[in-house]
Amino acid sequence: MAVEVLSTADGREKAALSRRHAATWFAARETGTSIPIGRATPPDRPARPTKPDLLDPRDVPRRRPGSIEGRKAILHAIAHIELNAVDLHWDIIPRFADTPMPLGFYDDWVKAADEEAKHFGLVCDALENLGSYYGALPAHAGMWQAATDTARDFLGRLAVVPMVLEARGLDVTPAMIATFTRAQDAKAVTALEVIYAEEVAHVAYGSKWFHFLCGRQDLDPKVAFHDLVRRYFHGALKPPFNEEKRAEAGLPPDFYWPLAAS
Repeated sequence: MAVEVLSTADGREKAALSRRHAATWFAARETGTSIPIGRATPPDRPARPTKPDLLDPRDVPRRRPGSIEGRKAILHAIAHIELNAVDLHWDIIPRFADTPMPLGFYDDWVKAADEEAKHFGLVCDALENLGSYYGALPAHAGMWQAATDTARDFLGRLAVVPMVLEARGLDVTPAMIATFTRAQDAKAVTALEVIYAEEVAHVAYGSKWFHFLCGRQDLDPKVAFHDLVRRYFHGALKPPFNEEKRAEAGLPPDFYWPLAAS
């Protein structure tokens, strides 16, 4: 199921398939007939549509957020992030299937993948409401780099993807909500508020299973987190941090402040 999502190129089709497979998983869980955890080989890179053009981050055009074109660019970038998140959350399932995990692990990541698919749809709808669409603008080529870097390191994947990259979303989303509120764009505000509310749980899933694996391996979670982020994340973490939401997700300040840019 995970590899089928990863192998689907069209964004809307990928998101719809993600939601269907999640519904199948949870329907089985509710009846007590859980779907077996099998084995499958995920692709090194997920299938992608022919557009958007993927550029080096330094080459992605910057636009003023106060303008209509700037708001389109923000939504396009978020849609790109959400589509990558769909793949990241499905990828972790087959990528590390040789490590025995409780069924709750699969519950969490299937739920996260389902919600990311919903987020992609909401943001695409908001983008289309502004007369644009996903693929109309170039996008960041490095979004899958964290997955590539941590393809053989389960703890590294949990540290970098949910506990760094998704936690960053908690820091920056309130300002984006304010931008679209000032523009009186109700559809975009609704999409961003849903993302903001649900991303806390995704960060929390990362923290929970990171601590679980550290406990299994008799590792100090804070020391391990610092080591892994320094190894796999390119650059320092950028304050200001949303300390309230990070704490709600199980990330205390002594995890991320020592990694912050001075």
